[in-house]
Amino acid sequence: MFRALPPATRVILLANVVVFLLQQFASEAVVSLFALWPLGSLFRPWQVVTYAFLHAGFMHIFFNMFALYMFGGALESEWGSRRFLVFYLASVLTAAGTELLVLTQSQVVEPVIGASGGVFGLLLGFAWFFPRQQLMLLFPPIPMPAWLFVTLYGGLELVLGVTGAQDSVAHFAHLGGMLGGALMILIWRAQDRARRTFG
Repeated sequence: MFRALPPATRVILLANVVVFLLQQFASEAVVSLFALWPLGSLFRPWQVVTYAFLHAGFMHIFFNMFALYMFGGALESEWGSRRFLVFYLASVLTAAGTELLVLTQSQVVEPVIGASGGVFGLLLGFAWFFPRQQLMLLFPPIPMPAWLFVTLYGGLELVLGVTGAQDSVAHFAHLGGMLGGALMILIWRAQDRARRTFG
């Protein structure tokens, strides 16, 4: 099953697992250096990428890696590894930027960790390119097309973020990941149109 994944998806998944194992032995040091901290004394530029390889427990990494497995492989097979990596990185970076803005406005000093920003970008990409693919909710187990699932999920994240519910979850980072994914798709479409027009 793991070997059947395209190479970039496999590498991202494996990197997350290796870092998670490292966290079990040096969690405090790893989080202090590589989690995403608000702009200030704890912030380092590399954190806008490295935070996406840290996780807060088994269930956190399990659900993120399950989503990466489900949606990343399909998108990488559709796009190729290079475009897939650019898309994933753009989602991670936009998620980080969005969360930094929120943390700055709220003046909250806490670390942000998890691959969720990149994963939410993948969710959006999957719904965009495979809109009629049926996805099954876990609770309740109701099948629905990908475009509806992602639209409802994005709306829920917005509501939870604005209302401050689940304040331990970086809802705006999730939305930022979706925004980054959407921007990359729009940029690629504009580039493709330009090539067809002037090529």
